[in-house]
Amino acid sequence: MQTVQGSTMTTPQSAARAQHHASSYYAATTNRTLDLKHLQGELEADVCIIGGGFSGLNTAIELAERGLSVVLLEAHLIGWGASGRNGGQLIRGVGHDVEQFQPVLGNKGVDGLKRMGFEAVDIVRERIERYAIDCDLTWGYCDLATKQRHVEGFEADYADLQRLGYPHPLRLLPRDAMGEVIGSDRYVGGLIDMGSGHLHPLNLALGEAAAALSLGVQLYERSAVERIDYGQQVRVHTAQGCVSARQLVLAGNAYLGSLNKSLAGKVLPAGSYIIATEPLPEDVRQELLPQNMAVCDQRVALDYFRLSADGRLLFGGACHYSGRDPKDIAAYMQPKMLEVFPRLRNTRIDYQWGGMIGIGANRLPQIGRLPDQPNVYYAQAYAGHGLNATHLAGRLLGEAISGQLEGRFDLFSRVPHPTFPGGQRLRSPLLALGMLWHRLKDQF
Repeated sequence: MQTVQGSTMTTPQSAARAQHHASSYYAATTNRTLDLKHLQGELEADVCIIGGGFSGLNTAIELAERGLSVVLLEAHLIGWGASGRNGGQLIRGVGHDVEQFQPVLGNKGVDGLKRMGFEAVDIVRERIERYAIDCDLTWGYCDLATKQRHVEGFEADYADLQRLGYPHPLRLLPRDAMGEVIGSDRYVGGLIDMGSGHLHPLNLALGEAAAALSLGVQLYERSAVERIDYGQQVRVHTAQGCVSARQLVLAGNAYLGSLNKSLAGKVLPAGSYIIATEPLPEDVRQELLPQNMAVCDQRVALDYFRLSADGRLLFGGACHYSGRDPKDIAAYMQPKMLEVFPRLRNTRIDYQWGGMIGIGANRLPQIGRLPDQPNVYYAQAYAGHGLNATHLAGRLLGEAISGQLEGRFDLFSRVPHPTFPGGQRLRSPLLALGMLWHRLKDQF
């Protein structure tokens, strides 16, 4: 077994100290740079956005396209958090088990959430096309079953997608056909979706930042917000500047911290980790993932993986709720990869990295506005579906802030989101215990 050569492990904490992108495959293969300054002095705008990830960037684009003036503040670099570190899997849907919200939203509302999950991917597709963003977009995705009950779930999903008029090709795969998608005997079935796929997330974020700049959005990096003065005119303070705006969007997600304790208590920062192999020969790539699809299994402690544009296997998973990162990400993740692909035992791991995703108690993205501050909006807690759901959040926030509050935005804001128990110190250990129980159940 070979491990990391020629790269250093970057945990979320060390990246925060270094004020640069995590030393990931994505950071090593960016195709553009942004020459952005930090905020100095005072500015006025229609809307101020805190957070330079997908939520903030896409809200900025939606608002600028509607003619509003926007200032966006990022504490580190554009795409520094989960937006620039994630698995790059662009998968339909928002939330997990949205049927649970039927008592609140009704059948029509639940179907509305599902159809917006289709739209979320279309927004990404349209944004890439409109602004000519080079981010290795590739279509094709397959859910993987490790148990018969997963197969039964796929059959139910297939029927429901057909009922809803899903416009892209779908195909259920029996066990004896899994070799068409993946070179592993670990899986007993699958569901192919050609309306989902994969891409280079950091290049997408940088491309969307360039699009926002072209629309007149003012972007500032290394401009951490220190204080917010709420009121009819919100004032957002950084170390060297201040933004006054009629409306504010909080888009920090897992990195919101103490800026708003009420929102922070509703999202749990959880660590997720990825390794990237050396470039693989063509025959190996064809054996592992012959159709170059992104794939993901259905376990609680799931694995997700895909090929990069230059032929590496990017293998991710191992979501940590304990608040503690593995000391050696590659040593932790490589055995998981070898369980799926034993033939990669002597393959070098070139990159390893981690980051924080935001998870809510009910696994539905939290999109709404503060009850006591009606001019303050937020979007967070995507629970692993952030690549597409952030883009949907940006559209819904754009609609709401520009005066289209009823309907789509209201569908999300009507769902209550409980605060995690235990406060900042205890909520991660308590959830870790709960997830351990679910993982034990997952074995049967």
